[in-house]
Amino acid sequence: MHPAVSVIFFTVMSGAGFGLIALIGLGMPLPGGLAAAFFIPALAGGLAIAGLVSSTFHLGHPERAWRALSQWRSSWLSREGVMAIVTLVLFGLYTLVWMLGGERILWLGLPVALCAVVTVYTTAMIYAQLKTVPQWHTGLTPACYLVFSLTCGLVLAAGLDGFRSAGPGAAGIAFAAILIAWAFKLAWWARAARSSLDAAGSTMETATGLGAIGAVRLLERPHTGENYLTREMVHVIGRKHAVKLRLIALCVGALVPLLIALAVWFLAASALWLIPAFVALMAGLFVERWLFFAEAEHAVSLYYGGRNA
Repeated sequence: MHPAVSVIFFTVMSGAGFGLIALIGLGMPLPGGLAAAFFIPALAGGLAIAGLVSSTFHLGHPERAWRALSQWRSSWLSREGVMAIVTLVLFGLYTLVWMLGGERILWLGLPVALCAVVTVYTTAMIYAQLKTVPQWHTGLTPACYLVFSLTCGLVLAAGLDGFRSAGPGAAGIAFAAILIAWAFKLAWWARAARSSLDAAGSTMETATGLGAIGAVRLLERPHTGENYLTREMVHVIGRKHAVKLRLIALCVGALVPLLIALAVWFLAASALWLIPAFVALMAGLFVERWLFFAEAEHAVSLYYGGRNA
């Protein structure tokens, strides 16, 4: 699949934003005061909205994006849009109560957290539902999206809590969360390696329905030039480059944040150091999400000389 920058930016940024929103709603420790009640929700909402806005740039007609909301009964994309709006409206009310009353009300925060988690789940299901992309069609896809969203929110929230002299205990929790998140991703990568089109039963024979008369091979491409399908659905990345990019994702997005969290934990340093850990985690996730799209094989590629053609 073609790794569109707008979609990569959307899934990473909005995931982090909704993850932070969920943890704010659950009452995770954060600095108090009017300034914190304004700027922290603004940061969380800003990350979520920036991601959502960027996703519209991948559409042929971004001005018509609102029409997708009407298809919520059948479309995960539409459900995502509806849930994002519901979450942000509830979060706005939660923030207003926090600013005016100086307290975070748990009974109001719980539905905010639930809606934020459901929003991330709907985003993941846009891809996990696709049987035509065997690497994505697994419960591990929404699991990875959710765990990375909550981990990003947790690391950022723990770092922000450093402004009120939070103890190193938060770094220990962040360390465990980062470790668990990347363990899920390693499991996803292991499964993806076994989930080729051929392993899923998609071949030129099944695609054309000509298997009964023997093996089918591509004689000539359907088009002499590129079209929408070849641009969006057919993308080949060399195995050697994929391995390098996975190592970069692990080093930047896992090793660096883990080392920072470990140092803060054992040296009893300020939790503010977890903010650079969050930045490194996000950088690694951009690489991971690029690979998520670039390594995926869509069944339509069989018609255009894909690996199994």
